[in-house]
Amino acid sequence: MIKIFFEKLRLLTVRRKEPYFLLSAALGFKPKNFEYYELALLHKSSLIKDKSGRVLNNERLEFLGDAILDAVVADILYHKFAGKREGFLTNTRSKIVQRETLNKIALDLGLDRMMVVCNKCHSHNVNIYGNAFEALMGAIYLDFGYAKCKHFLENIVFRKYLNINKLAQKEVNFKSRLLEWGQRYKINIVFDLIEETIDSENNPVFQTQIFINGISAGYGVGFSKKESQQNAAKKALKKVKANRGNFLKKEDKNNDSESEETEQELEDEHIEE
Repeated sequence: MIKIFFEKLRLLTVRRKEPYFLLSAALGFKPKNFEYYELALLHKSSLIKDKSGRVLNNERLEFLGDAILDAVVADILYHKFAGKREGFLTNTRSKIVQRETLNKIALDLGLDRMMVVCNKCHSHNVNIYGNAFEALMGAIYLDFGYAKCKHFLENIVFRKYLNINKLAQKEVNFKSRLLEWGQRYKINIVFDLIEETIDSENNPVFQTQIFINGISAGYGVGFSKKESQQNAAKKALKKVKANRGNFLKKEDKNNDSESEETEQELEDEHIEE
């Protein structure tokens, strides 16, 4: 009996050894509690259950990691770009935590080779890797704390896989995205400059409101007309994604195929607040 027990233990150790070493190499450090990381790489499609029958997955860790990632990225950007305006910092953080960027980071780290996921989800939804990266941040936080999360992002992710300076200079044109969507589905979009004022430091401040089919969809403020339009368009895209039907013409509402296609497009954009 004892021999059988130790044989099972040995086989379990061997099975866990390969992902442990792969993950340690990707992270640049050795985990203390590997169970956190196993859970972070466990997609709900695997249908793996614990002893009580509860399905295990990485969604709770993803929730935690999302908040940690936002805080750590904000911390790093605040110190790296001293003197930059709040709008610049917010836009740069959005570029870093958007789904497209997180998916790329996850694949660069090799998380696709470590995840436990059904083959169907594995081949059709690359976003699961970005979600797993967020869950991984949650695992690092639980295992080591905030400082380790920051060290991992600064010294592994940003040094090896993501050039922050280059990313910060890349413009995300929310206005173009919104106008292209409107043109494609024959939806009327109007950018209305509603106010131009001067702030306490004598800088011009512009306020833009967007109307989609006559419905107010976004409001933005900026130190130039372009900046205010971009901020308004970003909010409008987020609102369209959440309440698309409210902005469509009546004749468009019956086109189910276009509706599903557009919802998927907006989902893929992953617009951040």
